[in-house]
Amino acid sequence: MADNTQNFWTNAAARDPKRGFRFRVSFTGGGSTSLNGILWYAKKASKPSVSFSEASHQYLNHTYYWPARTEWSEVDITFVDPVEPDVGGSLADLLIAAGYRIPAGINEDTDFSSVSKSNSVSALGTVLVEQIDEDGNAVEEWTLNNGWIKELTFGDLDYSSDDLTEVTMKIRYDWASFASPQGLNTNTRFTIRQ
Repeated sequence: MADNTQNFWTNAAARDPKRGFRFRVSFTGGGSTSLNGILWYAKKASKPSVSFSEASHQYLNHTYYWPARTEWSEVDITFVDPVEPDVGGSLADLLIAAGYRIPAGINEDTDFSSVSKSNSVSALGTVLVEQIDEDGNAVEEWTLNNGWIKELTFGDLDYSSDDLTEVTMKIRYDWASFASPQGLNTNTRFTIRQ
């Protein structure tokens, strides 16, 4: 018979299960110093998801399938937009660091820069989504490798609403690295690569 001494359903002293409201998002090494470190004002974050395409082969009256290419889905992160620090302004600055230039005011004789993957990845830096326990320790860690901003939505304004202003960022990345609690303790990581 199974040992239920660590079962959180029946043993109040057992560790809590992972909870959806216990998480933190951080950006490290990016071009914007106001985004470096832990973002406690991240309101919502989707975890990475991966899908596999398939290859098939027909033989006689049977079809056989094999897993083929992997594709990682985009991650959405929603932030509350405080006045200090100005998240919306910091994210807009990342667009400029990625190489985006507003057409008005460009000196046509000297400014020929444009958005590149290298600049976009460098501007955003390393994106880390951590699920934490009741003591604030990481129990699950996702690193988005070569992430860049695909879309920014600066929220809606509404006279009838009392909600806080939000900014949503959609991140495209090449692959995600996952670290389990054991990997977090021993500095080893399990990485799924595309």
